[in-house]
Amino acid sequence: MRHATRRVIATASAALVLAGCATVRPGPAGPAAPSASAGTPAARQEQDGILKAAEQRLVAECLEAQGLALPPASQARAPAPAPGPAAAADARLRTALFGEDPRELSLTLATGLTVTANSDGCVASARAELYGDQTRWFRAQVTVDNLRALAQARMKQDPAHRAALDRWTRCAAPSGGPRTGRPEPAVAERCTRESGLADVRARLEPAELATVRTLHRDQVATYEQLRARALRRAAELSANPTPKKGTDAS
Repeated sequence: MRHATRRVIATASAALVLAGCATVRPGPAGPAAPSASAGTPAARQEQDGILKAAEQRLVAECLEAQGLALPPASQARAPAPAPGPAAAADARLRTALFGEDPRELSLTLATGLTVTANSDGCVASARAELYGDQTRWFRAQVTVDNLRALAQARMKQDPAHRAALDRWTRCAAPSGGPRTGRPEPAVAERCTRESGLADVRARLEPAELATVRTLHRDQVATYEQLRARALRRAAELSANPTPKKGTDAS
């Protein structure tokens, strides 16, 4: 039973970074868009690591209070447990981590994308501890994380983009026939270049990003405010490490 439970916890540990949100991006496959994380400053990445470590610590403490624990990272790829007692342990752990359905938090963006999250569970409580207001953080984070998608949706309404995308589609379709799936990466890259789609994107996207940031400036400001609060809280946690069991905390 102990080994089965460890496998369950490993599965949940591997999913922890995705906890609390369900993101669906409907629509047919098209030419690949630029990565949302391109050009992220090293300092920002370092802050992300600090926040992730603080969140994982708070989640671990929350689980420990319920008699549960996440395994070492080296065990995160363990196979899923078979039905039976281990499945019950899996359900208990997932509920402890992610809360119980239905999900209480929901935000639908202008793109039609709906993101949902639980307001209970250890992940939710950890984020509430870090950011101070889980609902405000959820709405701000979802908005900021999808600014590029919002900009791209606006960009697709531009006549120059539509014309370039039509040229890309004709290029990617075999012999001018219907395109049944995503083309090979080399073909997609060549068509993006030859159709002029890459140049159109490079010209339009910065302006559209600036526009959507202005349109959502309140959420962007809230995001930065709560992120700064979380970094301060993470520093406090780092300065006060949790004492090991059996040791004197004084």
